[in-house]
This record gives sequence, C-alpha cells and structure tokens, in this order.
Amino acid sequence: MKRNWELEELIEHFTFLPNEMQQVGNKSGETRLGFAVLFKFFQYEARFPFHKFEVPKAVIQYIAKQIEAPAELYTQYDWAGRSITYHRTQIREFFGFREDTINDAEEVIDWLCKSVLFQDHDFEHLVETVYRRFQDMRVVPPTADRIERLIRAAIRTYEEQFFQATLEKLPTPSMA
Repeated sequence: MKRNWELEELIEHFTFLPNEMQQVGNKSGETRLGFAVLFKFFQYEARFPFHKFEVPKAVIQYIAKQIEAPAELYTQYDWAGRSITYHRTQIREFFGFREDTINDAEEVIDWLCKSVLFQDHDFEHLVETVYRRFQDMRVVPPTADRIERLIRAAIRTYEEQFFQATLEKLPTPSMA
C-alpha cells in the first residue's frame, strides 16, 4: 500500500459508511482507531497489514478524523494482543471471509499449475494473481512469506509435470 494518497482517493476508499461505522461501535482510544484502520485496510486490500506501519500516515489521519480520535493513538494499538485477534475475527466475519487452511494453499497451487503458469511466470504478477485468487475464494491470504513459498512450490510442481510430460512424449530411440 505504498503510495501518495490524494484526498479524492482517501474519500473514495477510506470513508466509513453508516453500517461500517456501527462496527467501530463503542470501542475507545487506540482500540477504536486500530480497529478502524484494520477495517478499512482490509476492505481496500482484502488482507490485513503485515505490520503496523504498513498503513500510510495519510490513511491513518483520514480515518482518525472520521472516528474523532487522535491519529497518534495508532502507535499505541497493541499489534500482538487479544484485541487485534478479536478485531480481525470481527472484520473477517463482516466481510464474509475466513482464515486460510492447508487445503486452500493446495487448491491455489493446483489452480496455478492448471490455469496460470502455462502463460505467466512473472513472479510479481503471480503474487498479485494469488492475492486476487484468495480474495475470490473469500479467504484471508497467508503471510507474504507463505505466499512466496506457495508460488515457488507451484512453479516447481508445474515444471516437474511439464518435464515429465515432455519426457513421456519422446520416442524411445531419442531417450537412449
């Protein structure tokens, strides 16, 4: 989410609607702001931030104004406690997402092998494609490291299958 935000973009992507503001509810202080930032970040990216400071200051300030909280409180939001775990659950449920499983990773690897890798091996593009796939599945994607390992596993599997299929097509005299 690295970029400079124009006011129009902040309004379009990070303005709370009344039903969304109800989710912020009676939370207060850094918990209120932390939840609101997670909520809007997830709505925009279909994932949670990898670390607290991934969210641009302009976005935090814009959200803080809407919920009438000082933007400085965001630094006090506990990134490892029970509150953030509960907040993530609330947000996932609101947007109809669930946590990822091993089966989801296997499904994405299989999908990459069958539907994507025959035409595209650009790693950055594959990362974007995998995030979109998880979003389409309504699954919160795993960490960036796990996404990278998943893609590398898919490439390895695809290449092994490709080489095996090629080998099987070679005539016996050529293989000797």
